[in-house]
Amino acid sequence: MLTPRKQKFRKMQRRGKPGRITSNSHVLNFGKFGLKSLESALITARQIESARRTMTRYIKRGGQIWIRIFPDKPMTANPAEMGMGGGKGSVDHYVAKIKAGRILFEMDGVEKEIALEALRLASYKLPVKTKIITRD
Repeated sequence: MLTPRKQKFRKMQRRGKPGRITSNSHVLNFGKFGLKSLESALITARQIESARRTMTRYIKRGGQIWIRIFPDKPMTANPAEMGMGGGKGSVDHYVAKIKAGRILFEMDGVEKEIALEALRLASYKLPVKTKIITRD
């Protein structure tokens, strides 16, 4: 699964300014087909990997897939039935902050019908409403 190689701090605060959005995050940059988010959410590394595997298996390892998001935010958790106090829990998993309009995946090198079906199957693995877009 996707995890950062190196971080300045191991744990991150949950409050603060909203994440920055890059100017080209809503445009297809690499492939002809893409999966675009229609709402904001936190997507875990497991969900990204599950969607990637689904697409790769459906296109039978043909073509190319680009993952446009990366889970760089650590989420912490305490053990179940732990009392109050004791500080912040250890890092449990990593998430990617997604805003509406963000391109999540791109695909190229396969026929249109296969690409659209692969992206549709991948959208079922994600916790956000998505839209399949194509380059004209």
